[in-house]
Amino acid sequence: MEGEKYAFESIFSFSALPNKKFSFTQDKDVTALLMKWSMLGRISVQSYSFDHNFSSYNRNTFVQCFFRDLNVLSSLRKMDAGVWVPVDKPAVSVSVEVVPCTKVSMDVFDPLYCCGVLRPSGLIVKCFHDVYPDYDELRRMLQEDDSEHYLALGREEREEFLFRLFKHLCLGGELCQYEDTVDPYISTTEKIYKDLVSVTKDPETKKIRVVSTVFKVCAKDESGRCFPGTQEEEQTFAYLIVDPFKRHVTVFAHFYGVGNFMV
Repeated sequence: MEGEKYAFESIFSFSALPNKKFSFTQDKDVTALLMKWSMLGRISVQSYSFDHNFSSYNRNTFVQCFFRDLNVLSSLRKMDAGVWVPVDKPAVSVSVEVVPCTKVSMDVFDPLYCCGVLRPSGLIVKCFHDVYPDYDELRRMLQEDDSEHYLALGREEREEFLFRLFKHLCLGGELCQYEDTVDPYISTTEKIYKDLVSVTKDPETKKIRVVSTVFKVCAKDESGRCFPGTQEEEQTFAYLIVDPFKRHVTVFAHFYGVGNFMV
């Protein structure tokens, strides 16, 4: 239940995994694009192990335990006035949104090539906008539900973690330099998604399926919103990606703003 306050004995304990590496953070092409999009140095990705079996039915308890765990509070980073600081204070409530995560292919974006958002070459179609002179049909489709192309991707596809990640990258940070073609957005989305999400092959069907569970979260302490940010902003976000088999949880967050290009 969103924003619910919990009174319970802590069930899950967490330990930081500082040595866990994510290849996208070491990829020069990705880091160059994140800098261009004004997101480099404002993205945080951190992993933790946990000590009990996870099931979707106990997700609220799991998330609340996470944001009250001393190991998490001392190591999980947030950005405050352009400086990385630990979360430090335990949450008194956490909103938890279950984010569907089932896609194993980038072909979900194929409809964009034939609906007027993209040219067959991948070039993004420009459009006139009263407020933003350098606007395009891709950002319009992503943000405006009255766009004639809004329904190019269905409601279920838009809810998926893969699509949300793509949208976040397309919108970028405060000083984003937007792309003329869609390829950099799609390739970067694919690299980050593969890094964050765990998959397995079904022994019967031989098909690949996602085993990760994803939540979009917002934590509050006694002073109000504390993670991922104190102000509500679409491009300030935090997702928890849970691998129930490895008993790992990864926090993928972005803090909208200017400055701090340290990775």
